[in-house]
Amino acid sequence: MPLSRLMLAALLCAVLCAQSQQDSSKPAEPAQNESAVIKTTVDVVTAPVTVLDRDGNFVDGLQPAQFRLFDNEKEQDIKVDVTFQPISMVIAIQANDRVEAVLPQIQKIGGMIEPLVIGSEGEAAVLAFDSRLREMQEFTSDTGRITDAVKKIHAGSSQSRLIDAVEDSVRLLRSRPPDRRRILLLIGEARDQSSEGRVRESLIAAQLANVSIYAVDVSRVVTDLTAKGQPPRPDNRPPAMTPLPSGVPATPDTVMQATGSNGSSAQFVPLMVEMFKDVKYVFWKDPVDVFTKGTGGAQFGFVRQRGLEDAVERIGAELHSQYLISYNPNNRDEGGFHEIVVQIAGRRDLKTRTRPGYWLGAK
Repeated sequence: MPLSRLMLAALLCAVLCAQSQQDSSKPAEPAQNESAVIKTTVDVVTAPVTVLDRDGNFVDGLQPAQFRLFDNEKEQDIKVDVTFQPISMVIAIQANDRVEAVLPQIQKIGGMIEPLVIGSEGEAAVLAFDSRLREMQEFTSDTGRITDAVKKIHAGSSQSRLIDAVEDSVRLLRSRPPDRRRILLLIGEARDQSSEGRVRESLIAAQLANVSIYAVDVSRVVTDLTAKGQPPRPDNRPPAMTPLPSGVPATPDTVMQATGSNGSSAQFVPLMVEMFKDVKYVFWKDPVDVFTKGTGGAQFGFVRQRGLEDAVERIGAELHSQYLISYNPNNRDEGGFHEIVVQIAGRRDLKTRTRPGYWLGAK
């Protein structure tokens, strides 16, 4: 074999060996057809607790040693903060054509946010939603900027992306320091139109970010009477899909069964577990009910200006009277839904309300 061919063959072998060694040093990449597994983990769980007496009044002055918390029936080693912690709040306001007549009432509450809700050390951001999600004001402690941002909200399209607004608000709150209370205040109708997100994923995100959701619902009676009329659409449904007349007994798929007959956690937890399992036949007529109950918040309604102001005052009073419990779960290896139960030792006359639990992916 000529010398030039021998030199070329040797050079080719050297290049191939070097390439083989370089490839072997790289970590193996997963095959294209491997499905990604999403795991959700949690280090510290926070559970804001509202304590009420038999008359529904907030109870102050309890001591940390009086609280007991059970996570999936296992008692936890908890830390109870009785001092007020600074609040980071997102105010998400529906801004479609259905609430156009009500917006002047909503715009008057901007000045109530700092003195009654977030406090002097708190901060708030303002988000408006219809078919768009508009951040009207980033987080600020300036009451004037919060008030101006709420006043600048004007009605838009006929859609209402409520679920997407919750998801975006949780994203904003997740960026705040962990030592602050994270609160979402929803103001609008208790229904969604045209969101891309889903209740299940949005609720899990809120729970993992330790966000409590409160809602002030605009009465549908008001919006139905004041909303601009839409051109009627032809009904192309077959007769079997036509709703039953008023007074006909309800089927098993009723709102009552989806939300619990009296809204208690004991009735809500099993249905929330079914939702986390992504059972297709569980329908949520009222996503706001899911968000508030699922995060330990509360839901209020209003028809007139005074009712709106009362609701905001009530939310502020609750936030400033809550006890904040935090703990590292000692049963973190248990995947699935973790139910939270809080008790006050020796005080059966008191009732507690907190988040019903959280979802934890299996390791």
